[in-house]
Amino acid sequence: KGGWNSAQFRCLVKLWTRESGWNHRAGNRWSGAYGIPQALPAHKMASHGSDWRTNPRTQIAWGLSYIKKRYGTPCRAWAHFLSHNWY
Repeated sequence: KGGWNSAQFRCLVKLWTRESGWNHRAGNRWSGAYGIPQALPAHKMASHGSDWRTNPRTQIAWGLSYIKKRYGTPCRAWAHFLSHNWY
């Protein structure tokens, strides 16, 4: 998805492992970020499905779309995370 190569996939794995451990029910009690991509506000993921609270596929689809739109690639998102501790 997104036409990204295996290096980009490795960056995505690192990013979402740090953010949520790939737990689709991961929540940040301080910020309210939620899900695998740690969407903030969490309800933004509703643009990809009303089941965003419970469906990892919906969360991943939203997260990939967000990364593509905001950073272009997962490695750029990961680099931003490393320097700012958020993406």
